[in-house]
Order: sequence, then structure tokens, then C-alpha cells
Amino acid sequence: MRHLWRLRSDCRQSGESESGFTLVELMIVVSIIGILATVAVPSYRQSVVKAREAVLRQDLFTMRDLLDQYRADKGKYPATLKDLVTATYLRAVPVDPITQSATTWQEIVDETEGGVFDVHSGADRLASNGTPYNQW
Repeated sequence: MRHLWRLRSDCRQSGESESGFTLVELMIVVSIIGILATVAVPSYRQSVVKAREAVLRQDLFTMRDLLDQYRADKGKYPATLKDLVTATYLRAVPVDPITQSATTWQEIVDETEGGVFDVHSGADRLASNGTPYNQW
């Protein structure tokens, strides 16, 4: 330790500066990090949208399958999605990944038999493929 202290004190006495980063070097590094972040953020956001769309597809598939199973078992469609929960076909009505709510599902009622025979997302936005979420 004494040896290192001696070297530093020798540099100070001889007028040499200590090693370190200059302001220009730090600004270059910060600029590069900013550029990389600018490129990465849109890609990250797009991957989040794709993941939510995949969850929506899976939820719709599952709920439609359970509606058909309910009809096959009971002879009629359930009056609401909550009936799937009370009949233990679902543990809970899933949260719509686009609207972030379990109460925004659009329940499509069968005009002839009555009851919910189909379900759509309650979101009014367009998906990444250009179709509205509420038409999936």
C-alpha cells in the first residue's frame, strides 16, 4: 500500500495528472447508450404487444372450448361467462390482456337458444395484423 501511495504522490509532485475519464469520453459513452436504448425500446414494445395478442388468442380459444363443453354437458349455453365459473369450468373469468379487465369481454348471445355461445375482446383497437381485437 505504501508503494501505491508513493506513486500517486510522485505523479502529483511532478505535475502529471491522474488517470481517469474525460468529459468527452463520458459524453460519448452516454450517447452510445442512448442510441442503443432508442433502438431497443420499440422492439421491446412490439414484443409486449405480440405476447398480449398470443395470450388473447389462447384465452379466446379456451373460453370458446369451455362454452361448447358446457353446452354438451348441460344441453344449453351458459347465461353469462360467470356461469362457467360457478359450474367450475373456469376458476375465474380471465383478464382480457388488451383491456386489462375481466369485465370487458363481449358476450355473444345465441338468438335462437339463448345463452352465451361466443366471446370477443372488449378492446376497440387494431391488432398488429390490422384487424380489430373485438372481431377475433
